[in-house]
Amino acid sequence: MEVFDAPSHYYPSDAMSLDELAYWITFNRVSGIGPVSFKSLLEYYDKDLEAAWRADTKELAQAGLTQKTIENVVNLRTTSTPQRELEKLEKLRIRVITWKDKNYPPLLREIDDSPPVLYTYGKLTEADQFALAVVGTRNSTTYGRQVTERIVTELAKGQVTIISGLALGIDTIAHTAALDAGGRTIAVLASGLDIIYPPTNRGLARRIVESGQGVLITEYPLGVKPDGGNFPARNRIISGLSLGVLVAEAPLKSGALITAGFALKQGRDVFGIPGSILSNKSSGVNKLIQDGAKPVMEVNDILEALHHYSHRSRKGRVQMKPCPLARTNSLSVALVWYSQPSCLLLSTISKNVPQAFA
Repeated sequence: MEVFDAPSHYYPSDAMSLDELAYWITFNRVSGIGPVSFKSLLEYYDKDLEAAWRADTKELAQAGLTQKTIENVVNLRTTSTPQRELEKLEKLRIRVITWKDKNYPPLLREIDDSPPVLYTYGKLTEADQFALAVVGTRNSTTYGRQVTERIVTELAKGQVTIISGLALGIDTIAHTAALDAGGRTIAVLASGLDIIYPPTNRGLARRIVESGQGVLITEYPLGVKPDGGNFPARNRIISGLSLGVLVAEAPLKSGALITAGFALKQGRDVFGIPGSILSNKSSGVNKLIQDGAKPVMEVNDILEALHHYSHRSRKGRVQMKPCPLARTNSLSVALVWYSQPSCLLLSTISKNVPQAFA
């Protein structure tokens, strides 16, 4: 997809030269290189990824890459060049943000597996640091649509940036309500920015950028399709960009609960909108609330918590600790708040959360 964003160089930063950037985005394209292995390469080659690009297979193995990943590096060398990768970004007017840049989202930088490279359509602003993720089922009910639109509209009017995943259902309602209210919204994709998924939301994606009210963002290079395994990884970015996650409507097996699980691991607030006990579309969020998530009856339930969170010192933020009530082999996670202990038994969420990203 090509959008008509305000003119801007794809890398308006002095954190590194364009030659250095070319190698960052090239290695970010290599299948098998994630945040952990990317960091290993930077450490092994003393931040010189050009040397890594020219290294032989034996040296790449010493740097910590697996044999399969090394094969992917070798194959990429025969089909592309770092300069060509830059040209693709410039043609589509896609901005790039890296770990080295001052404008890398500060909340996302805090998580253990933050992406080394981000690609964006549109420009992140300082206001986007006060953000809430809104997630839920793709098959929303009338109730789910109504409460999501109501809560998001009030949040957007309260200067809260709304973050979601551009999926059908709750995601679409959240993005649209934020735009309609004159607020900002960020859509996190599980594909490259040239492949909008689902295709039916291309119009919404274009509106987010061309309105100047939001951003499309992804860790995936151009050409990467929205494969199933990309979505859980994408969800950690949705929560990582946010002060908290609101689950609007979700069954027990839902990607929204994976996002909530990431939020807990990242020390973020988790909220849920109660639903009917007779609806399986709400069974997941109701269980989430039963296990300790904050129930939301009105927008102030969220705003008060977000303002409180945003003013906490880093030392006083939520810390992860083992739950004394859980078995030692349990997949449950627990949060101990700075003011009042609270044990959240969320095994139904945690067992679906990937443990590491290579």
